[in-house]
Formats: sequence, C-alpha cells, structure tokens
Amino acid sequence: MRRNILITGASAGLGAEMARQFAAKGHNLALTARRTDRLGALRTELIERHPQLQVVVHTLDVTDHDQVFDVFRKTDAELPLDRIIVNAGLGKGAPLGTGRFDANRETALTNFVGALAQAEAAMELFRARNTGHLVFISSISALRGLPKTVTTYAATKAGLASLAEGLRIELLDKPITVSTIYPGYIRSEMNEHVSNTPLIVGTEAGVRAIVAAIEAEKAKAYVPRWPWSPLARVMRYAPLPLLKRMI
Repeated sequence: MRRNILITGASAGLGAEMARQFAAKGHNLALTARRTDRLGALRTELIERHPQLQVVVHTLDVTDHDQVFDVFRKTDAELPLDRIIVNAGLGKGAPLGTGRFDANRETALTNFVGALAQAEAAMELFRARNTGHLVFISSISALRGLPKTVTTYAATKAGLASLAEGLRIELLDKPITVSTIYPGYIRSEMNEHVSNTPLIVGTEAGVRAIVAAIEAEKAKAYVPRWPWSPLARVMRYAPLPLLKRMI
C-alpha cells in the first residue's frame, strides 16, 4: 500500500537513504531539512527514478518550533501524511565540565526538544484523523548512559525512547501506531568517528534494516538485528565496569 511519508533530517545520511528506499517501495515523500540545496538534489534524483511518485520538500530547522508546526501542517495539506519519521538530529558533544556547554546544549535542543516539537505537531495531525504511524529514530546508545563526548547524545536518545514509550502506552489498542528504532553503528556523516569499529555496517544495508522495521510497524527494533538485538540485552544489564570495557 502506498503511503505518504514525512522524513525530517532528510538531506543526508540515514534520512536521505530512507527517502531512497521508501521511494523504491512506491511511497510518496515529504522531505525536510535545513540544507535546501541537498533536498532539491535529492528530490530531482527521486523523481527521475520514480516519476509516478509525489515528492515535496520544505526547509525546516527543528529547533524553530513554530516552523515545525507550520511545515507539518502545510505538508499535510499538500500530501495527507500517513507516517512521520522523527529523524533530524545532531551528534555534537563534549565531556561535561570541559567548557563546551554550547555543543551539548545544541545537541539537546535538536535531538530532544526538537523531537518533542515534531511529536506534538505529528500527533496533532494524527489525533484529528485518528490514524497514523509516528516513528522515532533513537539509537542503541539510548540503552545506557555513556561517557565523554556521547554523554549528552545518549541522554537525548534515551529521552526520545521514553517519549515514544509514553505515547505507545497511551495509544494501546488505538489506530495510531508508535515505533522506536534503535540503530547501531551505521555508516553516515554523523558517526565518522566510529568508522573503524568492526560492528559498523554500510549506509544502504543499515537503512534497509531500519526501513524493514518501520514498514512492519514494530513497537521497538534494534537494527540491524544482528548483532544489535542480542547486544542490546547485554548493554542494558551489564555492570558498569563491563559496560566501560565494551564501549
């Protein structure tokens, strides 16, 4: 079944590859990001490959909360939205107390407060029609507190997962579905600093696992399933000394 899907943070990385793979599955797309030049190039690419699809693009900075609501409403009027993927995020960060509050604040405002605005705007649309699929792209780092440069990032992704679960509890047995996706190491601009880990997978393969989990409307998914599904259990319960050695 063809769906109309909005993806935030779609100009690069996981968002852009999700757009390519959802388009290949025959879904119409609404793509948002701050970098309009990249969005325009991506739209051209998708229309050339899939001329039967509708692809609309809008500039969006998710830290501009009024703009989030305006863009979501405008997009829904153009292309009634069945699924909204909260994907926009930052990976900036520094150890707390080292003089880089600016970087940690920017990550917190983008990854959590920006996601909260997106969830509010999405749920406004979905509640009005009593249907829809809201997807949060969290991270395997959400499972535990992590040290140094990823402390704030991990905290924001944990907050995102908690936000999603609260909604999921509220909406049990109702026609609005909420999914939380926990990607492991997938090659992208954001995680170039972990490119040497043996656990990293390519962008296309990693996003294929993300898209499959979203299409199945899973409540929670650790992706790619191997090795992250079993590793997630270990990470969740490992004592701190063991966790520190693992990471």
